[in-house]
Formats: sequence, C-alpha cells, structure tokens
Amino acid sequence: MAVSLSVNLGGLTMKNPVTTASGTYASGREYAAFVDPALLGAVTTKGVSLNGWAGNDAPRIAETPSGMLNSIGLQNPGVEVLKSRDLPWLRQQDATVIVNVSGHSIDEYVAVIESLEETDDVDAYEVNISCPNVDSGGLTFGTDVAMVQQVVSECRKRTKRPLFVKLTPNVTDITEIAKAAEAAGADAISLINTLLGMAIDARKKKPVLARVVGGLSGPAVKPVALRMVLQVHKAVSVPILGMGGIVYGTDAVEFMLAGATAVAVGTGNFMNPCATLEVISGIESYCEEMGVADVNDLIGALECYISIPSTEKTASSLPSTAIALAPLSLRTCSRARLRGSRWA
Repeated sequence: MAVSLSVNLGGLTMKNPVTTASGTYASGREYAAFVDPALLGAVTTKGVSLNGWAGNDAPRIAETPSGMLNSIGLQNPGVEVLKSRDLPWLRQQDATVIVNVSGHSIDEYVAVIESLEETDDVDAYEVNISCPNVDSGGLTFGTDVAMVQQVVSECRKRTKRPLFVKLTPNVTDITEIAKAAEAAGADAISLINTLLGMAIDARKKKPVLARVVGGLSGPAVKPVALRMVLQVHKAVSVPILGMGGIVYGTDAVEFMLAGATAVAVGTGNFMNPCATLEVISGIESYCEEMGVADVNDLIGALECYISIPSTEKTASSLPSTAIALAPLSLRTCSRARLRGSRWA
C-alpha cells in the first residue's frame, strides 16, 4: 500500500514529517556521507545569532542514563556565515530549510530574521526562546508569557515566512506559553527543548559540567515530551513540531498520535547518524501495517478520554495509600541495589 507522507507544518510543505532537531545536526554537512538532506522533510539548522557566540566552557557534554546533558551555549559563527556558507550548500542539496533563530535580546532576534530575509535559501524560521544554557535571552524569554508575546510579535512583523516558536518544558504550565506564542503570530509550536538537569562526579564531589547545569535530552525525556505535546495539542489550533527522545519510527508515531504534525530527531542522531531515515521508514512501515493511507490521519488520533491537568499534582493531592506505599517501595529497591554495588 502506498502511504502519503507529506504534511503541512504551519504553511511549510514537508515531503515527510521528519526534520532534525536544532543543535544536533549543524547544517547537515557532517551527516552528508550518511543522509541525503533532500530525503528529509526538512533540515533544521543549529541556532544562529547575529554576530556569533563562543559558547560555554568545557566540559559541556555528559552522558546520563538514557540520555545526555549538554551545556554548549548556542555556539555558532553568526548569521552572515550561515548565509554565505551553509544555506547555499543546503539549497544545492535540494533540502527544505528551517533556520533556528537565537538572540540575547529582542533586537537581536529581529536583526537575525531581517538579515535572513535577504536570502531565498530559507523556507521557515524556528525562534528559539527556550535554551537553558545562555545567561540572557533563551529561557529568560520562554518562561514569561508577556516576553513570549513580545518576542514572537516582533519577529512576526519582519517576515511572511512560516514562523515556528520553540518552547521550554521548564515551566509550570506549557499551555499558557503555547497560547501566548499562537496569539502573537506563531504558525506552529516546537516542543520540547531540553529539561534542566545536572550530573555529579561522586568521587570528585563536583558537578560534571563546568556550568553545573545543562539541558537533558534523549529517550529519558520522551514521557515528558509526549505529555506536553498532548496538552498543547488540546490548547492551541496551530500545528506542533514534536521532539524529545525520538529514536525509532514508533517514537515518532506516538508523538503524532499525541497531536504532533511533524517530529524532530535530535540526540538520536548522535547514537545513529542514519536515525532520521530510519524514523521515516519506521513511520511508513507502521502506516502500512495499520492500514493508514495518509500519515495526516495519525495526527491527534490518540484514543484518550481522560483530561490531562495543566499543572503537576502535588503529593498532598495523591491518595494516602500511594503516599504511604511509595517510601516503602523505594527503600526496598534501594537496599536490593546497594547489596550488588557500592556505587548503586
């Protein structure tokens, strides 16, 4: 059975619903020996700023169970280098291009988009208001409704191209941020960016990362990402670009069932440079097996009849039996592990 894989993400036509997550794929050159960029629904570039950023001090990468922490700090050479070197190459490869836009200030976000409007080598923008690894901009903007509206509205004024807004999961209510972005003119919502986390070297009694904290990504964050995609899908009318722990085709299908129109593969690219192609193939195989002729029929098709609260339940709101049993279970598990390993 032939399966139609084409989707429309906020005005951007994609030949299939798979792109790359910003910061894990550079601009595609490093993966060219493994993946033809033209085969992807789109290539999302690494975040670009106006004049380039040096990034954070090392160490800034740490492996964690089922994931990784990064504190790169949006290192990039600046928008002029992207325009002169990377975007023409991507266009030569016949790739669909989403440029991830970063900034320390609203003026910088605007300046980057104004510069990119001078080239025809961009198909859409992803405004990154969610990076946890910079001291100004990024997460500062993405956790405040008023700031989200201001950044997005100013960017919206500068372009008619599809404008996506990438959200942080490090908020109390993701739906309020998503609704603010939509109201300000976002054509689609990207989520989730990384969760704020840290790693400790027990022998050195020091943080593993020089910056102490970093962004957690990989399969470990997938349950959180799925929950937030479902919440946002129910809260806004614009499409969603879902991401967070996607490694296999089934992962992508789960995101689409929760409400994503398209998905982005991130940390999975580090594990397997062909991950994007395998995810595309996996989506197609799933559709063939399930008798789905059009991948768009998966979007929001989750059979879920229980409302999802917009904020986390506290322990005090749980049944008393759950509160009573949890400590006992944890103690039993901990003792069993400690018998087997000194550092468990």
